Amino acid sequence: MIIIAIVKVLEGSTITSVDESTIDCRHHQLVCIDGEGYIGRVVDESKPDFSSIKDAAVKADQLISLNPDEYLLPGFIDLHVHAPQWPNAGVALDRPLNEWLDTYTFPLEAKYQDVSFAKRVYDNLVEELVGNGTTTALYFGTIDNPANLELAKACIKHHQRGFIGKVAMDNPDQTPANYRDASAKSAVADTETFIKQLTKLSQTAAINQTPVITPRFVPSYTPESLKGLGELAKKYDLPIQSHCSESDWENGYALENYHKRDSEVLDQYGLLTDKSVMAHGTLLNQSDLDTFKSRGVAVAHCPISNVYFGNAVLPVSKLLQQNVKVGLGTDISGGYSPSLYQNIRQAVISSRMLKDGVNSALDPNQRGTQIQPISAKNGFYLATVGGAKSLHLKTGQIKAGYLADLQVVKSPLASFGEESADQIFEKIIYHASKADIRQVFVQGRLAKGRLK
Repeated sequence: MIIIAIVKVLEGSTITSVDESTIDCRHHQLVCIDGEGYIGRVVDESKPDFSSIKDAAVKADQLISLNPDEYLLPGFIDLHVHAPQWPNAGVALDRPLNEWLDTYTFPLEAKYQDVSFAKRVYDNLVEELVGNGTTTALYFGTIDNPANLELAKACIKHHQRGFIGKVAMDNPDQTPANYRDASAKSAVADTETFIKQLTKLSQTAAINQTPVITPRFVPSYTPESLKGLGELAKKYDLPIQSHCSESDWENGYALENYHKRDSEVLDQYGLLTDKSVMAHGTLLNQSDLDTFKSRGVAVAHCPISNVYFGNAVLPVSKLLQQNVKVGLGTDISGGYSPSLYQNIRQAVISSRMLKDGVNSALDPNQRGTQIQPISAKNGFYLATVGGAKSLHLKTGQIKAGYLADLQVVKSPLASFGEESADQIFEKIIYHASKADIRQVFVQGRLAKGRLK
């Protein structure tokens, strides 16, 4: 018999996804966390040893009891964050994507050659994301490795699990002279250097930080750099992130310059694997989806950002029906909000607009599509289980054997009578803000709030 050494016990009501459309809400449970930061047991109050486990936790000063209006949820997983763009969140979202990049985004990212600037921004960003319940984030960094290491240090400081990529962008036709890799060779070499640097840094960190192969998107890199990055991904068996079929402009660039869809370009160089996360995908066609499913590629759905730059709505329910992996991303700063709660809401809103249509001049029978809308439960799944599956993490659910990545959320609205579990859940999803997230735990470590 294996004895699990419990170091922390959370007592209270829990809400977790069971599958993409089902949640499990329990009124009174003990979530027992072991010394490695995993959930050792989840004990319902109906179990015969509930009281003895609770009593032992009280005696050992290990019990943390939630208030009656607080609920324990899995931490959120953000699959697409442009970390250096945080100072511009909400800026110039009325501009076309290529203009927004050239005028606002690339000049800002070039500032991260100043390591002190990087340190100040990243410390603030990671603290903000953790404060919003995000326990794991997949980050685009910049082309500058010293700044990317500051991002990793901020994740370590705030106990967040970071997946971090040194951005590769070497195409002189589509990137500014003061912010690009000098060549394909240097883009690949600097990426390998970052892999080694982050691996070494992570060896002494309590929360693991993972390097990610990160070609920016089709317009910004050359075939030579793609080839080298694909070889690095295979050599080190690493996650890969990029953008795919994000907008008419990006999609059109691939067709015009490569005579292929951007998914085909990435696939050609070995960059579509079961460890790949492709952001946006609003213009993916059925052939692309077939490739994604066969390769095991995940899509980072960024609903707020897609309103501004996506030129279409991602048909989330279609992807789920076809067993394509999908999670949620904020896409800071194309998405203005660091909250995945806000992105769940927008995901639901956008899906309903896709179903019902938006052109009132059309007959109702012609106005919309056959794509079914998603629900709050679907969105919650994307922010937890969907993200975990995309990154091959054993987290995203309140379940024995899973990482103790958790958030304690106060119900944001007063109750005026008996409420069902579904009603409580929906009020949290549609109303919760940073102020309602009282505590956050990452791998069992307190990352926000105070122990009670």
